[in-house]
Amino acid sequence: MGLCFASLARHQTCSAIESSSNGKSVVETRNLKEFNFADLKAATRSFRSDALLGEGGFGKVYKGWVHERTLTPTKAGSGMVVAVKKLNPESLQGLHEWQSEINFLGRISHPNLVKLLGYCCDDVEFLLVYEFMPKGSLENHLFRRNTTREPLSWDTRIKIAIGAARGLAFLHTSEKKIIYRDFKASNILLDEEYNAKISDFGLAKLGPSGEDTHVSTRIMGTYGYAAPEYIATGHLYVKSDVYGFGVVLLEMLTGLRALDRNRPLEQQNLVEWAKPSLSDKIKLKSIMDERIEGQYSTKAALKAASLTLKCLEHDLKKRPPMKDVVETLEHIEAIKVRRK
Repeated sequence: MGLCFASLARHQTCSAIESSSNGKSVVETRNLKEFNFADLKAATRSFRSDALLGEGGFGKVYKGWVHERTLTPTKAGSGMVVAVKKLNPESLQGLHEWQSEINFLGRISHPNLVKLLGYCCDDVEFLLVYEFMPKGSLENHLFRRNTTREPLSWDTRIKIAIGAARGLAFLHTSEKKIIYRDFKASNILLDEEYNAKISDFGLAKLGPSGEDTHVSTRIMGTYGYAAPEYIATGHLYVKSDVYGFGVVLLEMLTGLRALDRNRPLEQQNLVEWAKPSLSDKIKLKSIMDERIEGQYSTKAALKAASLTLKCLEHDLKKRPPMKDVVETLEHIEAIKVRRK
């Protein structure tokens, strides 16, 4: 029965996307390409396992090759690389997220948001096609220690934080405020130059309008990153994103995950454990990621820790707006370590 309902919902969603009063796609607002399934199958070499880039709740993401201008499939190694996200056919939540991605990324664009190139709505197949981000996610760089990658330097971490902050600031100040709702390290992707772009708008919501201060919604997102007021009430504020940003900033400073059951009990929740150390110069040094030791000045570290504390304020009114966060990070970036 559940599968039947999911199938019907997919059909209705497909019809809604494909038709409008003038017979054109309702998501043509930013020239999204409507791909057919056969082309995406060819571009990813039949979704071969060696083309798999990753997997999430939505489904699997594959590497594909398309012509730079026409976006038609090409041979592997020629043309432009893209990331093709394929919906898990049994996921009704994935269907809502697929539609949300199109609704948001089909209408807005910014250098610090991943670019959506097009979508596919072919019978029971739902896919999204994005620009390819060659350096992967911030999560992989911070926490996958068994790779041959160099650890992210202090300068690169601050650069990534600035890019991600600019992306959030854009969403919060756009004509219709957008609350991202699921800000975390795995949703920050990096291009060849380590420029950060926010991806995955499946849980994004339009912000409050008129006199309202919040939107009420079912509690979704990722535990450890979600703001306390949202977990407690289901009320979502623009400043709820600022809290999530503070958690990621803390991960970048410490090199530790927001939640890790493998750590000693008192250290498992990073915010609870590390917060008291952020305002103390001696204690701060003890929680900083040892892989970036010697790359930053004490002044820069303290300023970054102070910003993190402000973002993690329990009272959301005390959290800074993202445009102020961007300015503070730019000041931190300008503080250079004195070489002895």
